Amino acid sequence: MNNGKLYVIATPIGNLGDITFRAVETLKTVDFIVCEDTRVTKILLDHFQIQKPFVVSNAQTETHRIDSIIKKILSGETCGLVTDAGTPGISDPGTRLVNSAVKNDIEIIGIFCT
Repeated sequence: MNNGKLYVIATPIGNLGDITFRAVETLKTVDFIVCEDTRVTKILLDHFQIQKPFVVSNAQTETHRIDSIIKKILSGETCGLVTDAGTPGISDPGTRLVNSAVKNDIEIIGIFCT
């Protein structure tokens, strides 16, 4: 079985121009995006003309969605984890997903702002 990957992608705080080229390219290539709020993430993706399916994972839904997200990754899909601004899992939802990915031996790749 070809396991997918989990990309933890930092997003700009304030100015969309602060996103890294690597973050944009990663968002273009992942199979699906896990986000905190589709309204906020849609602004970012629309700005860079990226269309991907979303899975919402925030403080209210995170525990209910992790298993299905992990199953998708284990089946070979690649996932980009973003939050409204900043780095997922530091001050935003995402820690449980990352911890579950570690427990399932899923490769985690950080894409950070410079």
